[in-house]
Amino acid sequence: MNAKLIFTAGILVSLQSCGHSGTQPAQQEIRPVKVYATQPLGSVDKDFAGMSVADDISNLAFRISGQILKMNVITGQSVKKGDVIAEINPREYSLQMEADKATYLTARSQMERNKRLLEKQAISRQDYEMADAAYVRAKSAYENSQTTLADTRLRAPFAGAVEKKYVDNYQQVMAGEPVVRLVNPITESVMFTMPESGLQTLKIPGIRFSVKFDNYPGVTFGARLKEYVQTSTQATGTLTLEGENLKKYDIAPGMSCMINLRVNNPDRPGLTAVPLTAVFERNDSNYVWTIDRERRTRLNRVELGEPIGSDMIAVESG
Repeated sequence: MNAKLIFTAGILVSLQSCGHSGTQPAQQEIRPVKVYATQPLGSVDKDFAGMSVADDISNLAFRISGQILKMNVITGQSVKKGDVIAEINPREYSLQMEADKATYLTARSQMERNKRLLEKQAISRQDYEMADAAYVRAKSAYENSQTTLADTRLRAPFAGAVEKKYVDNYQQVMAGEPVVRLVNPITESVMFTMPESGLQTLKIPGIRFSVKFDNYPGVTFGARLKEYVQTSTQATGTLTLEGENLKKYDIAPGMSCMINLRVNNPDRPGLTAVPLTAVFERNDSNYVWTIDRERRTRLNRVELGEPIGSDMIAVESG
């Protein structure tokens, strides 16, 4: 495939004439222009490198502060979902829960007593409503203290491996301070980077991906594009692996791979894309300037297709 260079703005050379005879010959004014190498989009077959990344990864932390009473894991240890990773001293929170429980039981008893008295019209409705409000507040405080006491145990939100420990036994930790880093050892995600010039291929319909890992020679995994982000010089994206081979082979984070991107659109072999800034209109037709390897310029009339992203447009022909 031979790439073509197009102007995205300006004119390469303009001549500046002089209005008086007998003066110096006209001088050339050199004006810089930006060029862009187009790529055919009707048939694309590219290979580029990638690496598997973790689907689930998290720095686990307590919701409350306290002193670490027991660390139940070591670095590299595998855990199941729900396993207790670490515990902080529950004494303070346990005492608070017992106090809130006593207040709750008293308020409940008073509310039930006032309910019976109200039925006998022995108290006013206002007295009953005050007792009921006190009961609701006491119940909420008791339930909250129960949750807080449960939070003295840090549990694994998913099955994985402890990649790193940040604290040790008897260390004081604050709420939200990382305790361990938990990683799922099995993944279905692959991250890649590609030059900005290849970004247009990610936006066209009919794109297909396949992935081959160095650890499994000759084995091909299907993949679909999950997301991508454009930076100033490149595009970073993520693929989600799919297909039957995922059931046969485990993919761990950090495995290198080769990604194949393919587009096959035989009905539109001449399809390409150019920056919107390269197109200009003249006499109800659209044109772009092109420049070949010998720097010879040419004005091309083009037939435009659909926009590709926010800054590119498809060219059907020309």
